[in-house]
Amino acid sequence: MRPLTVAAAALITLGAAAPAHAADGIPAPQRGLFLTVSGSENTWIRGVLLRCTPEPTGHHPQAELACAAIAEAGGDLDALPDDPHACTKEFDPVTVSATGTFRGRMIGWHKTYPNACTMDADTGYVFRF
Repeated sequence: MRPLTVAAAALITLGAAAPAHAADGIPAPQRGLFLTVSGSENTWIRGVLLRCTPEPTGHHPQAELACAAIAEAGGDLDALPDDPHACTKEFDPVTVSATGTFRGRMIGWHKTYPNACTMDADTGYVFRF
């Protein structure tokens, strides 16, 4: 009787490990990327959720362009396409971050720029919100 009890306990454990939506045949929701921009010493912060699959959605005002830029960079935010334009040398640092998933790959990224203009020139549409 003991082997049957162990087998039953294992099956119960496996069943409990599966998320409820998987059991219902509903695909797991895509987390997407939570993007933030914060001012010097976190004096202000803003953020949006960007989902790129199955299609660009979320509260990002230019979701389609932001998703296209991230896709062009292969999910590597250090390789985002630039949007070069002239910026002043003003020092008013901003920090940007991206946390979540892009095409099933976990992303945890942040970078500090000397000012918002240089951030915009380096990251293009991704942090324009």
